[in-house]
Amino acid sequence: MPKQITVAPRPFRVFTRRDLDRIPQLQRLGADERLAMQAVAQVLPFRVNDYVCDELIDWDRVPDDPMFQLTFPQPGMLAPDDLARIVDLLRRGAPDDEVQRHARQIQQAMNPHPAGQVELNVPRLDGEPLPGMQHKYRETVLFFPSSGQTCHTYCTYCFRWPQFVGLDELKFAAREADRLAEYLRRHPEVNSVLFTGGDPMVMKTRVLRRYLEPLLAPELDHIVSIRIGTKAPAYWPHRFTTDADADDLLRLFEQVHAAGRHIAIMAHYSHPRELATPTAQAAVERLGCAGATIRCQAPLIRRVNDDAAVWADLWKRQIVLGAVPYYLFVERDTGPRHYFEVPLARAFEIFTTAYRRVSGLGRTVRGPSMSALPGKVLVDGVADVAGERVFVLKFLQARDPQWVNRVFFARYDETATWLDQLQPAFGESEWWFEPAIRAMLQADWQPQWGDRSRVQKRVTALGHVEWE
Repeated sequence: MPKQITVAPRPFRVFTRRDLDRIPQLQRLGADERLAMQAVAQVLPFRVNDYVCDELIDWDRVPDDPMFQLTFPQPGMLAPDDLARIVDLLRRGAPDDEVQRHARQIQQAMNPHPAGQVELNVPRLDGEPLPGMQHKYRETVLFFPSSGQTCHTYCTYCFRWPQFVGLDELKFAAREADRLAEYLRRHPEVNSVLFTGGDPMVMKTRVLRRYLEPLLAPELDHIVSIRIGTKAPAYWPHRFTTDADADDLLRLFEQVHAAGRHIAIMAHYSHPRELATPTAQAAVERLGCAGATIRCQAPLIRRVNDDAAVWADLWKRQIVLGAVPYYLFVERDTGPRHYFEVPLARAFEIFTTAYRRVSGLGRTVRGPSMSALPGKVLVDGVADVAGERVFVLKFLQARDPQWVNRVFFARYDETATWLDQLQPAFGESEWWFEPAIRAMLQADWQPQWGDRSRVQKRVTALGHVEWE
């Protein structure tokens, strides 16, 4: 049975952009500041709950408080001309449809779905696309349950922001758990399923159970791990402590564990303060008692956690609580990236300094890592090779499994913030993997992992290694 703890229950209360003027703590800001926040919230998603407002944000430090930057719209997230345009529309009381038309124009210019999520990641079943799933890497399937396409609070940096602003044509969602199970039956190469969103932990346990229990069938014993990507342990830890179905949720995790599957909570902790409250610490403890492993990940975000001391403190707190530091990501090339991004050289310096300050137990963490079009690329070092200053890069995951763990080199660039801003080292005109990526795009490749004939012929003709 789940461990009994003493945490006071709390009703869930959420604020959206229509409620900005009703958030008591915002009254200390001026009218122009609140109007600018309203303008940004027309373009980018905003949702916050009162636990975040009351217990995580230091309102005496606003607007510089990192948790405020992480959860509330900031004027600098829009280009000055775009911000002025929306502010003007709001000031003169323009109709909602006019405001939204202008907001859409700004959204479409923000690279709403990076890294080939639409073009290359969606798998097929009997020739039909499965829009609620992604299968970018051979061993892992991502599943977007339709009931989990929101969050307890939105992060301002979120790379899946289009799912929350009504861009329905770009929204990943799946309604049929049986299609997931059937796809997995036909793909024994998959050994891990990641439930993501949104946040699957917004679902009631009875709904989540419908998705998880079919994966415990004996014919799916090739599924070694079930992962749940969630910010709930940070933003709404009551989900695991005092919510009405919290005990049932932990019993479900115990059931998954007892069935011989690894249950991993991929918790997004962006700042040590998210682990400082008694409720947050109790949530971690209860999850561990239910047989779940908590693996912690977050992007490096300017104004939020771009400080080595913050990351070292965060990893140490995770170790104390029995959680596993897992990833430090690079902010993706989407949304208000200009506001949050940190140059790769600086990101590597922050990571390395923090890494040096933790024991071997904390060095399970990997980073800085970019989830880019060809795969998950690690900035593994800075070196001088053959008289040239270079970034040492490595594929942690890749569209072609043979690329995994392969090291390659980019010219050192102090200003670059993403893979597409880097140049190959040693005079190469393009990356060695680019012909294969072009072939995938030209062949309208989809991740079937069974029949590679169309792409394999194209790639082989370009002199590239064949698929496994």
